[in-house]
Amino acid sequence: MRSIMLLSGALLALAVLGPLIAPNDPMAIDIPNRLGPPNPEHWLGTDAMGRDILSRLLHGARWTIGLAFLISVAGLLVGTALGLLSALGGKVVDWGLMRATDTFLAFPDLVAAVVVAGLLGASTGSLIFALTVTGWMRYARVARGIGLSVKSRGYVIQAQLAGLSPLATARWHYLPSLLPSLTVIWTGMFARAILGISALGFLGFGVQPPVPEWGTMLLDARIHMRSTPLQMIWPGIAVVCSVLAINLAGDALRDDLAGQHHAQ
Repeated sequence: MRSIMLLSGALLALAVLGPLIAPNDPMAIDIPNRLGPPNPEHWLGTDAMGRDILSRLLHGARWTIGLAFLISVAGLLVGTALGLLSALGGKVVDWGLMRATDTFLAFPDLVAAVVVAGLLGASTGSLIFALTVTGWMRYARVARGIGLSVKSRGYVIQAQLAGLSPLATARWHYLPSLLPSLTVIWTGMFARAILGISALGFLGFGVQPPVPEWGTMLLDARIHMRSTPLQMIWPGIAVVCSVLAINLAGDALRDDLAGQHHAQ
């Protein structure tokens, strides 16, 4: 598990430090060297504008992985808050929030995100909003279920009778029970966010050129797929490896938490 967690941490470090270790300017156009193969100067070759692919991948990590982290955290916060509100807010609030959650869950995430991003227009802000508004429901479901379970426990009832504020009750009694399950879900949603960002970028609804985002790089390379397939292979490998590492980390974390639960 430790090696997998380190690999996932390396991905986050890549999102932060990638632009600092890029060997070339990712925006520098060099038409005479366009669509160049890997060479000592450009390790992964150049794209249709002669820009260094390795440098664009490293800069693109900040956008793809960084935005995915932001979107997954935003979904975690929104979904947890709504799930707890549903569990603690009474029957009417619970019914209304759960019907809204069921409505959102009825649509495939990516299809709904494409519709929202299309309505708002192609931009980074629209991308963030579209993937956040379609990614909070699983957190809400789990938070509600655990919240209802914790709500009926004796120590929570005693804390409420003792006058502990709702915020303090949530901080000391609900969140410790929620965190293990929500953390496992978050790793999966983090990976899904990377796929969503790349998919929307490939469809033209995400981060706009010339910003080097992995999905946008796939879109730019599409017309050269037959003549120079490496143009699409490199960003595709970056997406696959990132998603695989995060999913493996989530599986390892789930197994570790399950082992701790059985040990108790």
